[in-house]
Amino acid sequence: MKEEPEQDKKDGKKEETKEMKETKESFMDSIYNTRSGEFLGRTARSWGLIFLFYLIFYALLAGLFLLTMWVMLQTLDENVPRYQERVANPGLVICPHAEEISFNHSEPASYTQYIQQMNHLLQQYNDSVQAHNDLCLVGQFTEQNDEPTKKVCQFKRSILQQCSGEHDDSFGFADGKPCVIVKMNRVIGLKPRGNPYINCTAKRDSPLHMQYFPTEGLLDKMYFPYYGKKAHPEYVQPLVAVKLFLTKEDFNVEQAIECRVEGSEDLRNDDSRDKFQGRVSFRVKVSE
Repeated sequence: MKEEPEQDKKDGKKEETKEMKETKESFMDSIYNTRSGEFLGRTARSWGLIFLFYLIFYALLAGLFLLTMWVMLQTLDENVPRYQERVANPGLVICPHAEEISFNHSEPASYTQYIQQMNHLLQQYNDSVQAHNDLCLVGQFTEQNDEPTKKVCQFKRSILQQCSGEHDDSFGFADGKPCVIVKMNRVIGLKPRGNPYINCTAKRDSPLHMQYFPTEGLLDKMYFPYYGKKAHPEYVQPLVAVKLFLTKEDFNVEQAIECRVEGSEDLRNDDSRDKFQGRVSFRVKVSE
């Protein structure tokens, strides 16, 4: 009587071992069936057809994408952006690049950084460099739509006179009468109507004496239009230097100054949403 349960246990173990072996063989067959030669349930021919289908499918998608890109690129001008409404009205920037220009005119170290920025900007305007550029007709647009290589009109550093850094390498900072250079950002194809010029005012009760270089802060038409970085690589935009004649009474007092481009019907300077469109504001404080 005691032998029957032991025999049943042995038979049960054999059956369990047999089932595990069959399960293992079934799992291995699902990956690779040695009898039919199937891998993951498909023959080599079936896998080949699937691979060929997707190869052709994705090749057609890639070709369609490349064709679409090629057609789109044919409609673009490599020199002029298709859409530039957001930059139709250029902004103004100043050099030195600071919203607050603060220094002690008797301590050169306090304004050295400003002088370095001015000299760096004016390097490309050196007379020796500009001598290679063209003399253009004053007061007339320099239109070159059909010219493959666009000429560049001369703007010599010496035009800035007292603010050129040639006669006074401190740009007036040593005397407490600093120069500030104003330039208008480049906009491709811009041809301003009228005679644009830069006008600066100090926000105070009495007017602040300023002198402009070139005379009257004029942005001559001959420097327009600009044809883009690729077509017009050597282009330099015109500059206006403003010399601030501060007196001793003005020292140690912050002067708020705003410069605007005026004299043109299509250059806006009064957009309340963009304080840099056609204008720029900065503060100057000279101590002694």
